[in-house]
Amino acid sequence: MNPSISNAAIGDNLADSADAVYKRIALRFIPLLFICYVMAYLDRVNVGFAKLQMVSDLQFSEAIYGLGAGVFFVGYFLFEVPSNLLLHKLGARRWIARIMISWSLLSMCTAWVGTPFQLYVVRFFLGVAEAGFYPGMLLYLTYWFPAHRRGRMVALLTAGNPVSGMLGGPLSGYIMTSMAGVLGMYGWQWLFILEAIPGILLGVIVFRHLNDRVADAAWLSQEERAIVQREIDLDDNVKTHGSVSAVFKSGRVWLLALILFCIIMGSYALSFWQPTIIKGTGITDPTLIGVLTVIPYTAALISMILMGRSADKRRERRWHVIIPALFAACGFVLCANMAHSSVMSVVGLTMVAMGIVSALPMFWALPTSFLGGAGAAAGIALINSTANLAGFVSPTVIGWLKGMTGTLSSGLYLVAGTLTLAAFLVWAFIPARLVNR
Repeated sequence: MNPSISNAAIGDNLADSADAVYKRIALRFIPLLFICYVMAYLDRVNVGFAKLQMVSDLQFSEAIYGLGAGVFFVGYFLFEVPSNLLLHKLGARRWIARIMISWSLLSMCTAWVGTPFQLYVVRFFLGVAEAGFYPGMLLYLTYWFPAHRRGRMVALLTAGNPVSGMLGGPLSGYIMTSMAGVLGMYGWQWLFILEAIPGILLGVIVFRHLNDRVADAAWLSQEERAIVQREIDLDDNVKTHGSVSAVFKSGRVWLLALILFCIIMGSYALSFWQPTIIKGTGITDPTLIGVLTVIPYTAALISMILMGRSADKRRERRWHVIIPALFAACGFVLCANMAHSSVMSVVGLTMVAMGIVSALPMFWALPTSFLGGAGAAAGIALINSTANLAGFVSPTVIGWLKGMTGTLSSGLYLVAGTLTLAAFLVWAFIPARLVNR
């Protein structure tokens, strides 16, 4: 027998076995995490749809709305790192379940705000409750998938973002229209109440279904657990930031936080202002506005999945962030220049959604390539929490600029600039040898 042929056959068999194991893991966890992320994003940004009625019903200004939408991220920032460290210590099953149930209850409470102060308080504590959710799921994926398999998994998970837009737009518009006046409440109040209920139920399912680590997976054989653990251990051997102190001292970590901040400036400009942009073209029916938001998110879902496959196949990460970020920047410029055209505004929003939704999961391949252990828990949370301050800055600044100028154009140019800066920073300061594997 030719030894080289024999060794090649053995290698192919091992690869096939590993592929089968990871497929089982993905089928067990990714659908549930995906649905959880859909609900998380829906509960976070449904205030953008509620705004269509809420601002006039409560006589709030654009600045009050912008601050109320953004103050969520102050609480999110303050509690993100502690939350992720607790997840690493206590386990994802308990902690993600706690996050989902508490944020759903607080989102429901938004239905009964009546003053700006009440809106600020509820949104702040909503941020506190949700802190650690997305970075916790990213951390959870590092326990189960090595770097060269994780790009597609993160993309599939983050597909919850565009899917929440596809489902949330028509659903939110329908609830606000059909439920208005029921039991003497506004349609936007029913929006917060009805969209919170699935999150509570999902929290219970998470508690019963997730396994914290590979060693806990009784549904895998001992050999299958060994295959996964071996690849995870090999992955951890090349990581350079394994402690909490190393993370806080790392200039690279803070640079990545700045890059993500710039991308998220655009993400929340899309989430919070997309209904307003469409309404500004002359379309006023909430249901139709909701239906039109399906177009950008459908295109984004397709582009994100294709981008994840491309990144894993080529083992390339940097340009899979740079090109989508620049594409989204062009979309915002188009929206600013075609503010009175429904068709061109939707085209611009589609470009924005495709670019941002594709760039975000590809970005997370950058820090998880060198963060490990407690350093991964702290680093992912630090990057995400710091960057998500953009969720406060973006709606607050855009709301202020709109109030000052009477148009969204200046705010849209601003976020186009931040996305261009993100692309430049990745190109100039993130070495390919660090992340392309």
